[in-house]
Amino acid sequence: MYLNHFGLREFPFGITPDTSFIYSADAHQEALNTLLIGLDTGEGFIKITGEVGTGKTLLCRRFLATLSEDHVVAYIPNPMLEPHLLLIAIAEELGLRLQDLHFQFHLMKEFNQRLLDMAAQGKKVVICIDEAQSMPLESLEALRLLSNLETEKRKLLQVVMFGQPELDQKLSNPAVRQLRQRIVFHYRMPGLKQQEAAHYLAHRLRVAGHRDGDVFPPASARLLFRWSSGTPRLVNVLAHKAMLLAYGEGKTKISRAHVTLAGRDTEGLRPLRWWQGW
Repeated sequence: MYLNHFGLREFPFGITPDTSFIYSADAHQEALNTLLIGLDTGEGFIKITGEVGTGKTLLCRRFLATLSEDHVVAYIPNPMLEPHLLLIAIAEELGLRLQDLHFQFHLMKEFNQRLLDMAAQGKKVVICIDEAQSMPLESLEALRLLSNLETEKRKLLQVVMFGQPELDQKLSNPAVRQLRQRIVFHYRMPGLKQQEAAHYLAHRLRVAGHRDGDVFPPASARLLFRWSSGTPRLVNVLAHKAMLLAYGEGKTKISRAHVTLAGRDTEGLRPLRWWQGW
């Protein structure tokens, strides 16, 4: 497509989370710091929320990549499971032997022993739940009960939840108020700031192989920010479409017209008022 035209090795604005393209915006770094500080405490739940497309999954992958060999991680990307199946999924992630565990009592007993063995080896267990807003209330409660497993000195595991704002609504239900009280650290991820948008575009272009990363002039970057409201995923979608349009015209710079056409061709965007296009 336009790789050779713009001098790129790979597409710079894919929507699949790729840690090689991480841009450390202020919010992204603050969220990561919250996770690492929360993990150091060794207690309670940690919650990260944000609108669709703000980079929660990318943050989760970056967080997991920072953990040392002292951590054992159970990563659950799709937690829309009833309680027993959720426990089985976590057990499998931790390498637990599941044969003959027909009853939840047996499962919890083996769970506790496995966690005690890991603690004796100096290992810290982290359960990482992505898309946590999709969890049934009963499964959230099962997760809380699982977090009760502890020694006299510390918890045997920590739980990190990543979710959309609907997770906060779900946690406001009185049925899970005990879990809500155990959330020691939390952070709400915003989108990019306007002054970060141009740096974000240039950063991804340079990572993809562009020599200068200056494909988007300042006026085009500002307009793209307005169309996307600073949501990184929408920035990527609009930038990719705008580059396709420029490639079709044989141009190497993205104009405001390219950005406008890309915005009009993208669903889910707030329409700009006439004066915002200037």
